[in-house]
Amino acid sequence: MEKEKIISILEEVMDPEIPVLSIADLGILRGVEILENEIRVTVTPTYSGCPAMDTIQEDIRSILLKNGFDKVKINLVLSPAWTSEWMTDSGREKLEAFGIAAPALNHSCTMAGTGTDEPGHCPLCHSENIEMISRFGSTACKALYRCLDCREPFDYFKCH
Repeated sequence: MEKEKIISILEEVMDPEIPVLSIADLGILRGVEILENEIRVTVTPTYSGCPAMDTIQEDIRSILLKNGFDKVKINLVLSPAWTSEWMTDSGREKLEAFGIAAPALNHSCTMAGTGTDEPGHCPLCHSENIEMISRFGSTACKALYRCLDCREPFDYFKCH
């Protein structure tokens, strides 16, 4: 029961770059272990150099401390590498509602942003009439697109 309580608490830790998504929504919360009096939390960044990971780790420690867990160890695991398929359905819906196109499930991603990895539609008006502006958006995990119908720019959370 204690493990479920800890996971529930950690579901309140939000991604500082996309504040509508929790670390559970993103799928970067990989596990929780209780060892005697220490809590071990395993997380995997979306990118190995993700600048948000320091803040996320501080937020994990802070929220657990606030809830009475004072011995916390955070394991940052890079292998296996995070994949956008680890995102929850709820997380994908929250991205779309926030105006960021989510990667499709079971999308045949290609490495380094080459190939056919692109959004299927504009998250704002749902038009499929879109164009890429830049392979790099507001963060390394996003590309910048524009809808040719509503004319609004939008980020696309890259598939990987």
